Amino acid sequence: MEVSRNLEGGTLTLAVSGRLDTNTSPELEAEMKLDGAEEVVFDLAGLEYMSSAGLRVLMSAYKTMTARGGSVKIVNPNAMVKSVFDITGLSGVFSIA
Repeated sequence: MEVSRNLEGGTLTLAVSGRLDTNTSPELEAEMKLDGAEEVVFDLAGLEYMSSAGLRVLMSAYKTMTARGGSVKIVNPNAMVKSVFDITGLSGVFSIA
């Protein structure tokens, strides 16, 4: 998995590619550093696979950001990754575009 991080203004964009699973989710957690962000955007265009461990990391960011009045967006998920959100019911929690 690879993560590129860009903080511009109050928006932190994390572009994630490869596989987000039990082995790689700690890498994404390490890159999150949400201080100073009002909005977090997870760009999943390059994400090939996501397990429940990956969902846990995204939910952690969501809980942190909403607790302080911020927001989280998921953008560019492929059909497989989108289906993970749909099956778990989290497509109703996250803003997905």
